[in-house]
Amino acid sequence: MKPGQILVADHQGVYVIKMLGDVRLTFCVSFDQFIDSMFNDSQFASVLFDLSEAEAIDSTTLGLMAKISILGQERHGITPMVLATNPGIQRILRTMGFADIFTIVDKLDAPLLAERALVCDNCDEQQVKARVLEAHQILMGMNAQNAEAFRNLVDMLQNS
Repeated sequence: MKPGQILVADHQGVYVIKMLGDVRLTFCVSFDQFIDSMFNDSQFASVLFDLSEAEAIDSTTLGLMAKISILGQERHGITPMVLATNPGIQRILRTMGFADIFTIVDKLDAPLLAERALVCDNCDEQQVKARVLEAHQILMGMNAQNAEAFRNLVDMLQNS
């Protein structure tokens, strides 16, 4: 499996987030910082996720994706789109309830381009823990199945 990477780009308020390889919580601080800057952009209009080259995405990353959808709907009335061509990734998205908060497609008419890689500079353990906790609380709030699946992890993180 290829190491994970998150690439981003924006053009006139349209943001593209492309995930490659095995995307893990190591990106959670930089991804969350990107989310904050994206929603602080006065030109923000929409978000497109390209998961066509993702091999695996962990639950922390999925929680931060859900955060983007929830904030996008609350603040701007938009539903982000996800391009997912891998049947395994599609199954994870359906199982987690993402069809309720995203428009999920398996092809697009034009390619999505993202050029800037997110990197985690000065990410300490407390920052990572806070992002992991928030991401899983978001997932738990989406449906009963997620609430049950992540209850023990969230309890452990809150009590450590």
